[in-house]
Amino acid sequence: YKYQCTSSILVSVLFQYSLGLNWPTFYVWVQQVDGVWPLPQQLDQSADRNSLSPQRFSFTYGRDSAAQTGCSVLDAAFKRYFSIIFPDFTKGSAMLTTLYSCFVVADNLSVSEGQAVLRSVTVWGALRGLESFSQLVYQDDYGSYFINKTEIVDFPRFAFRGLLLDTSRHYLPLHAILKTLDAMAYSKFNVFHWHIVDDPSFPYQSRTFPDLSNKGAFHPFTHVYTQSDVMRVIEHARMRGIRVIPEFDSPGHTQSWGKGQPNLLTPCYKGDVPSGSFGPVDPTVDTTYKFMESLLKEVKFVFPDSYVHLGGDEVSFACWQSNPNVRTFMEKMGFGKDFTKLESFYMERTSIVWQDVFDYHERIPQDTVLEIWKGETYQAELSRMTKAGHRVLLSAPWYINHISYGQDWRNSYAVQPQNFSGTEEQKKLVIGGEVAMWGEYVDATNLNPRLWPRACAAAERLWSDEEKTLNADLAFPRLEKFRCELLRRGIQAEPLFVGHCKHEYDGL
Repeated sequence: YKYQCTSSILVSVLFQYSLGLNWPTFYVWVQQVDGVWPLPQQLDQSADRNSLSPQRFSFTYGRDSAAQTGCSVLDAAFKRYFSIIFPDFTKGSAMLTTLYSCFVVADNLSVSEGQAVLRSVTVWGALRGLESFSQLVYQDDYGSYFINKTEIVDFPRFAFRGLLLDTSRHYLPLHAILKTLDAMAYSKFNVFHWHIVDDPSFPYQSRTFPDLSNKGAFHPFTHVYTQSDVMRVIEHARMRGIRVIPEFDSPGHTQSWGKGQPNLLTPCYKGDVPSGSFGPVDPTVDTTYKFMESLLKEVKFVFPDSYVHLGGDEVSFACWQSNPNVRTFMEKMGFGKDFTKLESFYMERTSIVWQDVFDYHERIPQDTVLEIWKGETYQAELSRMTKAGHRVLLSAPWYINHISYGQDWRNSYAVQPQNFSGTEEQKKLVIGGEVAMWGEYVDATNLNPRLWPRACAAAERLWSDEEKTLNADLAFPRLEKFRCELLRRGIQAEPLFVGHCKHEYDGL
């Protein structure tokens, strides 16, 4: 994403945060309690504490900072985090004078009473550092603010830390998506995987093919995402250091597409006559590829990320097999009766796809990223896919739309993404993973409680040092504290167990 500031910056926030060329690294000198979620790579705290006065607190760019003339992403973040750190304070002239300040500086780290330094090579690392800083500030029973002297060195373990929302099975209003992005930033997720369309509905409002949503959405006016809605989501995410990767899953999961695009889906046959039902996208006709080329050209224009997820999962071959025109095409192409080859023919040009494409086919571009979703065999899949030289995302153990009684976050926390049979080079091909929240039984009424704080377990697994975070019992107090912090920030995070928070969610 383009942003209005240089990539070399430094910000003072009671700790210094620096990002390397490949991984972010931040150094912090501050004061606090109970730690940060997700756990930093290194965190040392002392009992020494300094008081913070909201009336005399400010974020300031250092004199030697490359961003000292201002950076739109950080300027907005300073205002946002001021409100997060001091939620009960009415601003007024709060940021005119400085008692406890944060500076952006260059090539140095200074810590003294009343001042802290956040150092980062990139704007995105600075955002993560601001989040860590915000979690270090706490209040006593009288409402006074404090921060303990702390030193942090931090960087994420995996580059891709994603969360999937499904907006086809149930429409999620814009405010629910934006709030999810806020909570993602608090947990240091950096990729929003937007499963925007599927069989049940097509809420994406296309300019090129308006009938896709006019006829395929649950409602053509109230249950759609306009181009301006999409732009708002992308900008909201960008300001929080989150990429937006849309998914337009095909050739299966496309029943809603067929309502607005004639002759796209394969007519199913019963004997020698059409049955009146339709199957996956018809891969045997040129019009299919012309349509997909036009649609994806628009999608690539609307969504600036370099990746588009093209799905390719759960394709039923029964309809293709019943259709005489498809069978004739199969014979012409020399595919015999192997319908996986027909899907391969359709899916050859891809970017990110579900694991089915690898399971069924061999002709996959080497730069295709494969996403594992089948839970029982994901270690074996990791081994096979990385052996073939593909980059891989792990999602299978983090399908948290499934729920159970008790602390099921512990199952997510116990996942070890690189624990499979393979060389060190293979394990480097695991570029991250993502939490999936599928929408069969989820809409805006239960989205946040089902997501949070359960998704936080995967967030720490994808960010933190595995050796330091395998003990869920040790993690529980930090997660319990972070859950209370989410409540304070307006996120309806469900309870982990019996207890209470100082700031309970009041629904207002």
